[in-house]
Amino acid sequence: MRKLGIDEMDRLTVEEFKESEKFPFVIVLDNIRSLNNVGSFFRTADALRAQKIILCGYTPKPPHRDITKSALGAELSVEWEASPDTLSAVQELKQLGYQIWCVEQAEDSILLQHFAPEPGVPHAFVFGNEVSGVQDEVIAVSDGCLEIPQFGTKHSFNVSVAAGIVLWDFVRKNLT
Repeated sequence: MRKLGIDEMDRLTVEEFKESEKFPFVIVLDNIRSLNNVGSFFRTADALRAQKIILCGYTPKPPHRDITKSALGAELSVEWEASPDTLSAVQELKQLGYQIWCVEQAEDSILLQHFAPEPGVPHAFVFGNEVSGVQDEVIAVSDGCLEIPQFGTKHSFNVSVAAGIVLWDFVRKNLT
C-alpha cells in the first residue's frame, strides 16, 4: 500500500466544483469567532459538497489570510453569503423548505446516530459560537437539535470538528 499523489486523486477544479451537484444541505455559522474555524468550515463544505455557507452575525468573512490558511482555497470554491443575524437567515431557509437542525446539547436533542434525515428535503445545520453555542432564539425556531455522543471528561468538540462529524454523517446517510 502507498499514499496517492495529488495528481492521482482525480479532484475537481474550482470551476467543476461550482457546476457540480451538491448534497442538499447548507451550513449556518452563528457568531463564530475564530478565523481558523471559519476556514475549516469552508474546507469541510468543499470536501462534502455543501450547497453553501451562511456567515451570520460577527462571523469573519473572506477574504482574510487566516481563513485562507485553514481553508486552503476552499473559500474560492464554496458558495457563501453573509447575514447580519442568524435568526433571520434561519427563518428565510425555513420559508424555502429547509429543515433546520442546530448542533447543540439541549433538552430533547437527538443523538446523531438516531438522526434520520427526511429524504428529498433540504437541511440546514446551525453551528454556534465556540463559547455560548447556538442562540436560544434560533433553537426555538429550529426543527430540533442534534447531539454528538461523547464519552470523555470534556463536554464539547471544537465547533469545526463537530461540523465534520455531523456533516459526514448526513452525507453518508444520503449516499445509501
